[in-house]
Amino acid sequence: MPPYDRSNIFALILRGEAPSKKVYEDEFALAFHNIHPQAPVHVLVVPKGEYVSSVDFCAAAPPELVVGFWRAVGKVANELGLDEPGYRLVANHGADANQVVFHFHVHIIGGRHMKTVGGGAPRLGDGT
Repeated sequence: MPPYDRSNIFALILRGEAPSKKVYEDEFALAFHNIHPQAPVHVLVVPKGEYVSSVDFCAAAPPELVVGFWRAVGKVANELGLDEPGYRLVANHGADANQVVFHFHVHIIGGRHMKTVGGGAPRLGDGT
């Protein structure tokens, strides 16, 4: 993993130096709409801190930030009305997983039925 880059877009958004369409914010996390949504609801939740990946976040963040972040993820999904129909949580880790911004974040994706693991394209070898 690359070292944390304080000029990444999520760091800029957290500092108020880049715009976002905010959904939720507390002392632990900021949630905002993805500018390239993959579903009718596609929100990103980022922790308030300098963490490159989920491994980095879980190893280095104070326990109250880890708990507060995941509670924020649940609260955002609930406030978006996704609890009953369901939703997907995605956290890409590294270049092979297509992590583009190296600030740990979780995608909340919902608002439609997701037929496959990827939410769109069929899984390799499943015949669909």
